[in-house]
Amino acid sequence: MTRQQKTSWESSAKWYDEAVGEKGHYYHEHVIFPNLLRLMGLAKTSDPKVLDVACGQGILARQLPKGVIYTGIDISPSLIQSAKEKADKKHHRFLVQDATLQMVLPERDFTHATVILALQNIEGVLQVLKNIHRHLIPGGKLFIVLNHPCFRIPRQSSWGIDEAKKLQYRRVDCYLSPLEIPIQTHPGKNDAVQTLSFHHPLMSYTKWLKEAGFVILEIEEWISDKKSTGAKARMENRSREEFPLFLTLVCKHSDLV
Repeated sequence: MTRQQKTSWESSAKWYDEAVGEKGHYYHEHVIFPNLLRLMGLAKTSDPKVLDVACGQGILARQLPKGVIYTGIDISPSLIQSAKEKADKKHHRFLVQDATLQMVLPERDFTHATVILALQNIEGVLQVLKNIHRHLIPGGKLFIVLNHPCFRIPRQSSWGIDEAKKLQYRRVDCYLSPLEIPIQTHPGKNDAVQTLSFHHPLMSYTKWLKEAGFVILEIEEWISDKKSTGAKARMENRSREEFPLFLTLVCKHSDLV
């Protein structure tokens, strides 16, 4: 099995397509897309043109305002086929491409690029960032949404309860060490089907972005909007407001590389 096959989501494409659906999962709809579209400011951009890397079945495309030119790429042929079937705008296109290799795109004039909840599933982050940089206009912006690398490390972070203080806390067992973490797609059903998650500390992302030619403009941390009920609601709601689910990096293309 090649490295590309190991990191591809092709084996989990059907499950992922069904789980995410037409509009995305709960957090796509309620947290990620409202905040991301606010940051992207497409309505204020003249002739916006979006490159969506690791686009899956194209859920971002269906959230964009009319008139926005869009190209989505993904390594999974099944997810790209699903994206094409769901496409509702003629000026949207979807291509099977490996973002870690030189992207076969004639355009180098995208105003915006996105990588949504996908960079942590790709080996070779620096190469992906360099490839995106080649296809953005000078001053173009890149938006990266990650499962928070400080608080949501698969198998190395969890919730705990301090009964004496009546607090729910976040436990983190390691952070600085880069990790390759297998994730079972169907726990208990088919343990052979899995994807890989790659953990990196925040400083690694900042170094890679600088090396690829980006300047970080903003960092936002997004929390869940869910509310608990019941006896432990107070501690659960408090911890939910203190430990963000997602980290978002807003970056700008720079020629000073």
